[in-house]
Parts: sequence; structure tokens; C-alpha cells
Amino acid sequence: MPVKSVNISGTTPPLVSFIITTYGLSNEIIQECVEHILSLSLNSKEREIILIDNGSGEFPSKKLIDGKEDITYIRKKNLPLSQARNIGIQLATGDYIQFLDGNGYLVSAPYEHCLDIIRFHNPDLVFFQETHNKKPGTSFSLTGPITGSAYLHDHTLKASAYGYLFRHKILGRLRFSTKILHEDEDFTPQLCLRGERIYYTDANAYFSRESSDCAVMKNNKRYHLTCLPDIEKVIAHLQDLSDQLPEADRVALQYRVAQLSMDYLYQTIQITRSTRHLNNAIEWLRKRGLFPLPDKNNSRKYYLFRKAVNTKIGRKILLLTVPR
Repeated sequence: MPVKSVNISGTTPPLVSFIITTYGLSNEIIQECVEHILSLSLNSKEREIILIDNGSGEFPSKKLIDGKEDITYIRKKNLPLSQARNIGIQLATGDYIQFLDGNGYLVSAPYEHCLDIIRFHNPDLVFFQETHNKKPGTSFSLTGPITGSAYLHDHTLKASAYGYLFRHKILGRLRFSTKILHEDEDFTPQLCLRGERIYYTDANAYFSRESSDCAVMKNNKRYHLTCLPDIEKVIAHLQDLSDQLPEADRVALQYRVAQLSMDYLYQTIQITRSTRHLNNAIEWLRKRGLFPLPDKNNSRKYYLFRKAVNTKIGRKILLLTVPR
């Protein structure tokens, strides 16, 4: 299906471009995602909706698409998520960008809080929370502004691309890698470092539902084993990138690499329950100078895991106690 052109009068760009990616979803699910955007306090000139469909599900209904000049629809079979998002970035004209998975939606009151932040505080990024509750609370905090390097250094980053709203122009040439499965883990810390004004809130602004495919994948050991080499690629890329950055950014990104190294070992234990696989993962990190895990002022989980995994007896205990 051809792209529907977006007719925005005048020269003022929309405030937000919403980039929705879909994979094998029903009309009902996609329509719910779009209708939650349409219900926000943005008129048709303040928003644009870019719907990228990988072609494995139904065509969206005419009711959803026809007559709506602020919706662009692209359908392309077997389009990977990273490529779909990159197409959305290429088409986006808004001052800010929000990614969505068509299987979730923006929760009105909490997300209105995020829109108020971009209207009144001039942020580069706004981080918010994900929820599985369709009726989350309506009391919202706000912290900021701080630099991207300070945020990355002082917080455990949640890398999911639908967990933040960001200023379009800070992207530059940054795009999602099309060669790895964990593209958010690679993209988000780089984007964060480009921000000079970061705000974050406890508003549960994004509702995420688990699909049946995701539930199946969670129990698919072979699938998860194929993901581990991609985590290695992300760690290696971010580590190499940190060596090229100014001091504050370098330290912040190395902090993130330490977190990812812990996650890599944790997932290796969780997936394989194998001393051999764990030792191989440790040796890979050791060769890159990332093991033993550094003594970073990180989360309690990081502190306890680091204390255990850095010793042989601790690794034996982890192999027996890390939940599946």
C-alpha cells in the first residue's frame, strides 16, 4: 500500500510524531493504539501518526485510515523492527518523536503529563514508566533537568524505545542498528548522551500487553541462546564507542556497559544453567577488560550479583538460585 501523504498547513511542524510499528496484530489492537493517540490534547496539526506495518497481519480498517490526513500508513512484508523504526524516523517531521509498539498504547492522563513537560520545560528527553495496569494512578513526579551523561551515570537505564519522548533534532545521524536483535539497548544510551536537558517522571504513561508470541518466546531456550551473541555485540559496540567520547560521557557509558555486562551474565545463567556457558561468557568479558565486574555505585541487584559472580563459589550458588 502506498504512503498516504500528510497535509499540514503552514510551515509549523507538528509537536509530536508518533511512530507505531506493528507485527501480526489485529485491527482491533491497532485501532486501540491509534485511538488513544487521537484522544490526547493534540489537534491534527500538532501530531502526526506514522504506522509501519510488517504485512503479517490484517490491513487496518478504512475507518481507521481513511480521511485522516495526520496518519501515514506503510505496509511492507517481513520488515524488521529496527528498519521499521528507521523508516518512521525518515518520515517524521515533528519536533518530538514517540515510538510505540502497536500492541500497547499511551495512557491518557499520565501521558498528558509528559506532553505538558515538553510544552513548558523544553526537554531533550522525557523518561516515563511502563505499566501493565489499564488504570494506573494519577499522581506524577517530575525530576530534572539533568544532562544525559548524569542521567546515564546515576540511573539504571530502561532502554525500551517506547519508554521516552525525545526531541527530534538530537538524533543527528543516529539510527537503530539493523544487524542486532537488541537494538534498543544499543540505541537508547547513545540517544541519552545527546541530551542536555533530561527529565524523568514516575508517570505510568505506556500500557504494554504481552502477546502470545512473546509468551512463547520466553520459554524458547533456543531463541534466547541466539540472543546472547547480540548482547555481546551491543556491549562491544558501546565499550568501543566510550573510548571516543569526552570524559563525562565516557564514564557514563562505561557505567552502562557494566550494567549490560551484569545482565549478560545473569541471562546466561538464567537461560543455560550451565557452568561451561557461564565460564565462556566470563572469559569473553575478561578479554575485553570487563571482568571481574567493576565496583560501580550501581543498583542493589548489581552489587549483590557482582559480589557473587566474581567468585567461584558465588557462581555455583547463582547457577542454583537465579530464577528461571
